[in-house]
Amino acid sequence: MNFVKKMNMKILIIGATGTIGKHVTAVLQKDHEVIKAGSKSADMQVDISSIESIENFYKQVGKFDSLICAAGDAQFGPLASMKDADFRIGVNSKLMGQVNLVLIGQHYINPKGSFTLTSGALADDPIAMGANISTMNGAINGFVKGAAIELENGVRINAVGPDIVEESMAYFSYFPGHVPVTMSRVAQAYVKSVLGGQTGQIYKVL
Repeated sequence: MNFVKKMNMKILIIGATGTIGKHVTAVLQKDHEVIKAGSKSADMQVDISSIESIENFYKQVGKFDSLICAAGDAQFGPLASMKDADFRIGVNSKLMGQVNLVLIGQHYINPKGSFTLTSGALADDPIAMGANISTMNGAINGFVKGAAIELENGVRINAVGPDIVEESMAYFSYFPGHVPVTMSRVAQAYVKSVLGGQTGQIYKVL
């Protein structure tokens, strides 16, 4: 059986200098043009909680083949003290930040391109003090499944939903009984989304 290697693609990675993003970047930039973006230290700056910032970002990069978002803020904390403002952080950043990357990006992406968003295991396996994050993760997964049947020109969309990763030791105490997953496995889930052919999938890394 002969496999055809995908041609060099222009891949945008939001959160490229973060815990997950830097590993995904290291894998994909070996064979593709990777544009690293983030809120601070990266090739380009973009604030995903701002529609204006997202629009300016796309205008600067122009047409592209794939976008990965490994960024987005949400709050850990006890439900008893959680306020509307705490949830708004996750809604504006992790949820609508990623949704808006697709809503706006669909007008810039090349035919047969792909979007890969990031949710997480807490969508299906909640923990104490994680209701906020579980909400955002579940909503992202729902958006991916819904958007997959409407994106045009063969454009695909998936999400990667990892459990706690080995390099996030500061959060281990929040995840009792969870077995941390390796960064190599997490990175390959993003590679599968970008280079594979599926759409509407939630690639869980557990």
